[in-house]
Amino acid sequence: MTETYTALTETVYYILLALLEPNHGYGIMQDVEQLSEGRLKLAAGTLYGALTTLVERGWIRTLPNPIESRRINYQIEPDGRQALNHELNRLEELLANGKKLLKEQK
Repeated sequence: MTETYTALTETVYYILLALLEPNHGYGIMQDVEQLSEGRLKLAAGTLYGALTTLVERGWIRTLPNPIESRRINYQIEPDGRQALNHELNRLEELLANGKKLLKEQK
């Protein structure tokens, strides 16, 4: 992946986590709410706007749709996993620095 990383929004972070296994829109909404312990509830417009952007970036892809189903399933791509791992490393660094500095002030 050649693009420069920026911090992910909380919404994008949780959507990517929810797509570590293939999932559809409503399932993603439920998973995000569960993962965030009810703190983050995605509106349909927010979710589908983010999904469109993530597909355009190549971070996720749509999966072939069974003929009988109107649901669109999505799956994370390698670039999306890389972005997710980069964000996790960034968050761990933030946490470690905060803990270190707060401990030094005691």
